[in-house]
Amino acid sequence: MKTAVRFCSRSGNTKAAAEAIANAVGAEAVSVDDADAAIAEPVDVLFIGGAVYAHGLDARLKRYLKTLSQRDAGRAVLFSVSWYSKHGLDLMRKELTERGIPVADEVFHIKGRGRPDEAQLKNAAAFARKHV
Repeated sequence: MKTAVRFCSRSGNTKAAAEAIANAVGAEAVSVDDADAAIAEPVDVLFIGGAVYAHGLDARLKRYLKTLSQRDAGRAVLFSVSWYSKHGLDLMRKELTERGIPVADEVFHIKGRGRPDEAQLKNAAAFARKHV
Protein backbone atom coordinates (compact mmCIF):
# COMPACT_ATOMS: atom_id res chain seq x y z
CA MET A 1 0.00 0.00 0.00
CA LYS A 2 1.43 3.34 -1.05
CA THR A 3 1.31 6.04 1.63
CA ALA A 4 2.32 9.68 2.04
CA VAL A 5 2.55 11.90 5.11
CA ARG A 6 2.12 15.67 4.87
CA PHE A 7 1.95 18.18 7.69
CA CYS A 8 1.91 21.85 8.60
CA SER A 9 3.66 22.75 11.84
CA ARG A 10 4.64 26.09 13.34
CA SER A 11 6.05 24.89 16.66
CA GLY A 12 7.33 21.47 15.66
CA ASN A 13 4.69 19.58 17.65
CA THR A 14 2.69 18.41 14.63
CA LYS A 15 5.98 17.64 12.88
CA ALA A 16 6.90 15.26 15.72
CA ALA A 17 3.59 13.42 15.32
CA ALA A 18 4.02 13.35 11.52
CA GLU A 19 7.47 11.78 11.88
CA ALA A 20 6.11 9.10 14.25
CA ILE A 21 3.33 8.32 11.77
CA ALA A 22 5.74 8.27 8.82
CA ASN A 23 8.16 5.94 10.60
CA ALA A 24 5.31 3.58 11.44
CA VAL A 25 4.12 3.32 7.82
CA GLY A 26 7.47 3.44 6.04
CA ALA A 27 7.02 6.88 4.51
CA GLU A 28 8.68 10.27 4.78
CA ALA A 29 7.04 13.13 6.69
CA VAL A 30 7.04 16.13 4.36
CA SER A 31 6.06 19.67 5.31
CA VAL A 32 3.48 21.32 3.08
CA ASP A 33 6.10 24.07 2.69
CA ASP A 34 8.62 21.75 1.03
CA ALA A 35 9.09 21.78 -2.73
CA ASP A 36 8.46 18.01 -2.83
CA ALA A 37 5.16 18.16 -0.91
CA ALA A 38 3.11 17.70 -4.07
CA ILE A 39 1.80 14.17 -4.55
CA ALA A 40 3.78 13.08 -7.61
CA GLU A 41 2.12 9.66 -7.92
CA PRO A 42 -1.26 8.69 -6.48
CA VAL A 43 -1.20 7.16 -3.00
CA ASP A 44 -3.64 4.81 -1.34
CA VAL A 45 -3.47 6.65 1.98
CA LEU A 46 -2.54 10.26 2.62
CA PHE A 47 -1.90 11.11 6.26
CA ILE A 48 -2.27 14.86 6.70
CA GLY A 49 -1.88 16.91 9.84
CA GLY A 50 -2.23 20.45 11.02
CA ALA A 51 -3.74 22.51 13.80
CA VAL A 52 -5.93 25.53 14.38
CA TYR A 53 -4.27 28.94 14.30
CA ALA A 54 -6.43 31.97 15.11
CA HIS A 55 -9.61 29.86 14.78
CA GLY A 56 -8.74 28.53 11.33
CA LEU A 57 -6.22 26.49 9.40
CA ASP A 58 -2.81 27.93 8.68
CA ALA A 59 -2.85 29.65 5.26
CA ARG A 60 -0.03 27.37 4.05
CA LEU A 61 -2.06 24.26 4.87
CA LYS A 62 -5.17 25.72 3.23
CA ARG A 63 -3.21 26.42 0.05
CA TYR A 64 -1.76 22.92 0.05
CA LEU A 65 -5.14 21.26 0.55
CA LYS A 66 -6.46 23.18 -2.45
CA THR A 67 -3.77 21.57 -4.64
CA LEU A 68 -5.08 18.08 -3.93
CA SER A 69 -7.64 16.17 -5.95
CA GLN A 70 -9.23 12.74 -5.83
CA ARG A 71 -6.55 11.56 -8.27
CA ASP A 72 -3.91 12.08 -5.57
CA ALA A 73 -5.22 9.88 -2.75
CA GLY A 74 -7.55 6.96 -2.30
CA ARG A 75 -8.35 8.33 1.14
CA ALA A 76 -7.03 10.76 3.70
CA VAL A 77 -6.35 10.11 7.38
CA LEU A 78 -6.18 13.19 9.60
CA PHE A 79 -4.09 14.02 12.66
CA SER A 80 -3.50 17.08 14.79
CA VAL A 81 -1.52 18.33 17.76
CA SER A 82 -3.19 21.28 19.43
CA TRP A 83 -3.79 22.57 22.91
CA TYR A 84 -6.71 24.66 21.72
CA SER A 85 -9.18 22.54 19.82
CA LYS A 86 -9.80 19.64 17.46
CA HIS A 87 -11.56 22.06 15.10
CA GLY A 88 -8.66 21.90 12.62
CA LEU A 89 -9.57 18.28 11.92
CA ASP A 90 -13.09 19.33 10.94
CA LEU A 91 -11.75 22.07 8.68
CA MET A 92 -9.33 19.67 6.96
CA ARG A 93 -12.10 17.08 6.53
CA LYS A 94 -14.37 19.68 4.93
CA GLU A 95 -11.72 20.86 2.47
CA LEU A 96 -10.67 17.34 1.46
CA THR A 97 -14.25 16.14 1.10
CA GLU A 98 -15.00 19.11 -1.15
CA ARG A 99 -12.03 18.05 -3.28
CA GLY A 100 -13.49 14.54 -3.66
CA ILE A 101 -11.03 12.79 -1.33
CA PRO A 102 -12.67 10.34 1.11
CA VAL A 103 -11.58 10.94 4.71
CA ALA A 104 -11.34 8.22 7.35
CA ASP A 105 -13.87 8.59 10.16
CA GLU A 106 -11.25 8.01 12.83
CA VAL A 107 -8.81 10.86 13.48
CA PHE A 108 -5.83 11.23 15.80
CA HIS A 109 -5.51 14.22 18.10
CA ILE A 110 -2.92 15.02 20.73
CA LYS A 111 -4.10 17.75 23.07
CA GLY A 112 -1.34 19.64 24.78
CA ARG A 113 0.87 22.71 24.70
CA GLY A 114 4.27 21.10 24.50
CA ARG A 115 6.08 18.57 22.38
CA PRO A 116 4.25 15.21 22.31
CA ASP A 117 5.74 12.78 24.81
CA GLU A 118 6.95 9.28 24.00
CA ALA A 119 3.63 7.64 24.87
CA GLN A 120 1.69 10.04 22.63
CA LEU A 121 4.08 9.41 19.74
CA LYS A 122 3.71 5.64 20.22
CA ASN A 123 -0.06 6.12 20.08
CA ALA A 124 0.34 8.13 16.85
CA ALA A 125 2.36 5.27 15.35
CA ALA A 126 -0.21 2.67 16.43
CA PHE A 127 -3.00 4.81 14.95
CA ALA A 128 -1.13 5.03 11.65
CA ARG A 129 -0.53 1.27 11.43
CA LYS A 130 -4.30 0.69 11.78
CA HIS A 131 -4.94 2.76 8.66
CA VAL A 132 -2.62 1.07 6.17
